[in-house]
Amino acid sequence: MSEQHPVLKYISAGAWSLVEPLISPRASDLLTALTSFMENDVLPAEKLFHAQIPSYPPEARWASIPPVLENLKIKAKKLGLWNLWLSGGDFQGMAGGEGGGLSNLEYALMAEIMGHSAILAPQATNCSAPDTGNMEVLARYGTPEQKQKYLVPLLKGEIRSSFSMTEYGVASSDATNLRNTTALPDSSNKALRVNGHKWWITGAGDPRNIIHIVLAVTDPNNPSPHKRHSLVLVDPRAKGVKIVRPLTVFGYDDAPEGHCEVVYDNVEIDVDSGVVGGRQGLGRGFEIIQARLGPGRIHHCMRTIGIASRALDILLQRVSDPNRRTFGKHLREHGTVLADIAHSRAEIDQARLLVLAAARRIDIAGAKGAMQDIGIAKFTVPSMALKVIDRAMQVHGAEGVSEDTPLAYYYASLRTLRYADGPDEVHIRQIGKNELKGVDKLRERTNKIKKESDRLMKENGKSKAKL
Repeated sequence: MSEQHPVLKYISAGAWSLVEPLISPRASDLLTALTSFMENDVLPAEKLFHAQIPSYPPEARWASIPPVLENLKIKAKKLGLWNLWLSGGDFQGMAGGEGGGLSNLEYALMAEIMGHSAILAPQATNCSAPDTGNMEVLARYGTPEQKQKYLVPLLKGEIRSSFSMTEYGVASSDATNLRNTTALPDSSNKALRVNGHKWWITGAGDPRNIIHIVLAVTDPNNPSPHKRHSLVLVDPRAKGVKIVRPLTVFGYDDAPEGHCEVVYDNVEIDVDSGVVGGRQGLGRGFEIIQARLGPGRIHHCMRTIGIASRALDILLQRVSDPNRRTFGKHLREHGTVLADIAHSRAEIDQARLLVLAAARRIDIAGAKGAMQDIGIAKFTVPSMALKVIDRAMQVHGAEGVSEDTPLAYYYASLRTLRYADGPDEVHIRQIGKNELKGVDKLRERTNKIKKESDRLMKENGKSKAKL
C-alpha cells in the first residue's frame, strides 16, 4: 500500500487498502493534485468567497458571482481538476471527450475530499449539482443542437442550470403526483405552452443560469402514469417565467444560487428544440429522470462524507483546546466526549464503505444495476452526517449554532438531503421490498439445510439438540 499518499489525510488506511488496486496511476496523481488544491487554494478562499457575496441590499446577493470563484476555476482547469465527475466509456464520448474519464470509484474518493469545502470546491472544479445531473441528461438524451447550445457551455463552466421538478402544493415525493406543470400544444399545434408552479428549484437565483430542465405533463390522458411527463427546456429569461422568491433553509438562502419558487405562465417553447431529445423525448420524462437521479444521489453521498469528516475535524480541535475546561477537566477528558469521537469515526468509516461499494457497483453494472447499493447509501449517509455534525455543535455550546463556525450551515444543508432526490422513506420502502423478493429462495435454502441437518441427527441417533 502507498503509505505516504496524501489521500490518507482524508480517508482511512483500511478503505484505501481496499480500493488502491482499482485506482489508476492517473487517478492517483489527480488525487494528489486535488488534495494540494484543496489545502493551498480552496479552503483558504472560503471566507473570502462568502465575504464577496453582498449582504445589502438583498437583491445584490443574486446579482453577482464572487470573483475568487472564477480564479479558482482557472487554476482547477490548469491542474486538470475539471469535470472530474464525468466517467469514461461511451458517456465520455457523448460528452465530446470532456471530463476526467475516471471510474465512479475513483471519483468517489475525489468527491469526498471536495466535500471538505462542499460549496466552493465542487463549483471550482465544475462538479456541482444540479449542473452535473443536467449535463448527464443532455449528454445522454439531448439532440445535437441541444448539446451544442447547453451542454458545451455547461462543460466549460460558462453557464449554470436548474432542474425544475418539485411542485408547490403537491406531494412530490411520489413523482406520479406531479400534475400542476404542463407543456401542452397551443392553438396552432406548432408550439407547447408551459404553465406551472414549482419550488425548491436549486440554482434558479443564479445570474449565470440560462436553462431550466422542467418536468411537465405533456400527455395527461396517457393510461400509464409513467409516460405522461416529458422534460422541457425553458429559458428563465423568457416571457412568462417568474422567480417568485428565494427560499431559505433554517435562515440560509444559499445566494447567489439559491433554491427558488418559480412560476411558468404560458411560456412558449418549440417542440423540436424545447423538449429534451426533441419529439422523440415526448413521454420519456420518468425514464430520463431515473437515469439522472441514480448517479446524482451517490454524488451527494460522496460529498456528505467529506462534510462529516470536516465536522469531526472541527470537533477534535475544539475538545483539544487547552483553554476549554469544564468541571475540572479538559473537554477531551470527558467520557461522553470520547464516546462521541469514537462513534463519529466509526460511523464515517462505515458510511464510506457503503458509498465506495455503490460506486464500484455502478462501474460494474451501471446505475440501474446499482440501485440497491445507491438506495441504502442515500438513506444512511445523510443521517450519519447529521449525527456527527450535531455532536460537533454540542461541544461548541452556543457557538455551535452560530455563524462563527460552519457547523450550523452544514446541518441545514444536509438536513435537506433527507428529502432531495427522494425522501428517506421512499428509499427505505424500496429497499425493504427488494429484500422481501428473495424470501422464496431463502426459504428454499433454509429447508435444504434443515433436511440435511435432520438426516445427520437421525443417522447419529439424536432426536433433539440445544442451540
